[in-house]
Amino acid sequence: MGQQQLLLIILGVIIVGIAIAVGLSLFSANAIQANKDAITNDLNNIMANAYQYRIRTTSMGGGNNSYAGYAIPTRLSSNSNATYAITTAGTATGVGITGTSSADGTSKVVASIDANGNVTQTPTGF
Repeated sequence: MGQQQLLLIILGVIIVGIAIAVGLSLFSANAIQANKDAITNDLNNIMANAYQYRIRTTSMGGGNNSYAGYAIPTRLSSNSNATYAITTAGTATGVGITGTSSADGTSKVVASIDANGNVTQTPTGF
């Protein structure tokens, strides 16, 4: 083989190596974003459940216009995306819930809901 052919082979191997590294980096970033999106979606479902609790009367098992006494249902408290826990106890005007990522324990999404059902979410560690 000639020297030019060897250089082309080495150049080809380097380009393929760089392409693989970039592909792995993009895949990892996509997986992190997908996990954050899934946690956000789960928190929206939990917050909808909390708001339903708030607007139900006490006789129907609700909070009678208060989040006080709200507990995350067992079926919603943990899944493959994250573990969810109440961080701000329910009051008449709101409740706060944190979702801690199952993939990375330091990544969290903190959500709160107010008396009107407006949800705010803050991701940290992603």
